Amino acid sequence: MALSAQAQTNTPAQLLSQYSQQAGTRPDASKGQQFFTSKHGREWACASCHGATPTGTGQHAATGRPIRPLAPGFNPERFTDAAKTEKWFRRNCNDVAGRECTAAEKADVLAWLLTLKP
Repeated sequence: MALSAQAQTNTPAQLLSQYSQQAGTRPDASKGQQFFTSKHGREWACASCHGATPTGTGQHAATGRPIRPLAPGFNPERFTDAAKTEKWFRRNCNDVAGRECTAAEKADVLAWLLTLKP
């Protein structure tokens, strides 16, 4: 079951549930943190732009453009639109891993991001 391509309002917890159901596994926040901070055969890790702890403003590694905090606890707009979330996972996973991320990887990363609280 794929996420709808139409823009819809969700909560990060709802998206996490959807990714977990798609993966058929429980999300693992420690795996999410490891995925986020590691390189996967490409030049960048997620942390290259978002920071190792994505609770503050990041900076795009190539353009220098500022990136608002990724963790939903520090930016309530994050992970509230399924279509936008999928768009950015697709783009960023390609930059980081050279492929689309699996539902399990998305669930793990989102589970970790949800542990980051102000």
